[in-house]
Amino acid sequence: MRLTPEEEEIRAGRRGEPARRALEMQLEVGRFFGAERMVRVASAHLTGDPDSMGEAGLAFVETLAREGARFVVPTTTNARNVDFECYRALGQPEQVAARERRLRALVVEMGAVALDTCAGYQTLTPPRFGEHLAWGDTGTVIFANAVAGARSNFEGGPASYAAALTGRVPAYGMHLDEPRWGTHRVDVLDPPRSVSDWGALGVLVGRRLTNYWLVPVFVGLPAEASADALKQLGATLASYGSLAMFHVVGVTPEARTLAEAFGGRPPRETIRVEPGDLDRVYRSFVPRRAEVDVVVFGTPHASLFEIRRVAELLRGRRVHPRTRLFVTTNAHVRGMAERLGYAATIDAAGGTILAGPCFYIMTPRILAELHGFSTLVTDSAKLANIIPASGYDPVLRPTEECVEAAVQGTLER
Repeated sequence: MRLTPEEEEIRAGRRGEPARRALEMQLEVGRFFGAERMVRVASAHLTGDPDSMGEAGLAFVETLAREGARFVVPTTTNARNVDFECYRALGQPEQVAARERRLRALVVEMGAVALDTCAGYQTLTPPRFGEHLAWGDTGTVIFANAVAGARSNFEGGPASYAAALTGRVPAYGMHLDEPRWGTHRVDVLDPPRSVSDWGALGVLVGRRLTNYWLVPVFVGLPAEASADALKQLGATLASYGSLAMFHVVGVTPEARTLAEAFGGRPPRETIRVEPGDLDRVYRSFVPRRAEVDVVVFGTPHASLFEIRRVAELLRGRRVHPRTRLFVTTNAHVRGMAERLGYAATIDAAGGTILAGPCFYIMTPRILAELHGFSTLVTDSAKLANIIPASGYDPVLRPTEECVEAAVQGTLER
């Protein structure tokens, strides 16, 4: 790989030992993927929560901090394991919160801003067209690539730390033009009618295309697609298919025309989404029993508009005594929801807004053991895909049906 004089300085250790090791790791990655050079990034988004990192991961970060590591580009943090205001009431162990505080203190010491969200692109860190990023959370990456036209690969775990320390990443994958071009055409004849329908569409396509290097191009979707709709589509494609890019013709910035989306090449295959297909996606999630234990909104973190919708549907109603309702978001959105009265409405109905965690990383197995959680109803296709690994029986439904399930405490099978 060709290195600039600045990169040679880093490699020689003149920018510190942590940066030197980080660059050496990046060069190994670059050589593996055939990169010819590095590219500077505008920001980094760290991934790796304490529960998944374990003691080895925390020791890795502690070593960096002890050696004086400092992040050289704006760096933010992803969702965490606990809401520090609510974890005791939920029964989460003190040691989980202690590890979270430990990691948070370390990354802040190195220069990170503790946003603690997987949807910072909707609040404080919007990506810009054409800029190179080193973001780790898959939902943030696919949104940045597809919706904003920024450029990032999945920089998971230590890779996101390395980018924050060197301010650059190997130039391969989504940092280049050709891998961003479409590979598969998706003709949508069953247009989404709600935000959750966009997630169902992501399930349908993500189950078919399960390769990082594939890029679906959607034809026939409405031009007025909201940011929340595109967020759900992207996060679901990334979860089910490990995809990092998609195009919506006439909507996303690199797909003003069909020809532009495909880079002038013909599609490898055409997928048709027929009338009724989205409903069939929902009905493919069949609960093992009618009783609903927990209803969860906010994967990725809920926007203010999504929280307002849940509040509207809950106004004047009560969540069933045997059912819990959670909305996960970040502190900034929860603060606005409190100011505008949405949080009070959800609280009065018996629900809880959590700031910081996503449900699938907030020790879900422990919560299941403590509260008897098994059947989980959600309007998040991403959560429905991930949570079975923690022993839950997920049921994907539109937002309105999720609220009804929370109020009734049951769901039609």
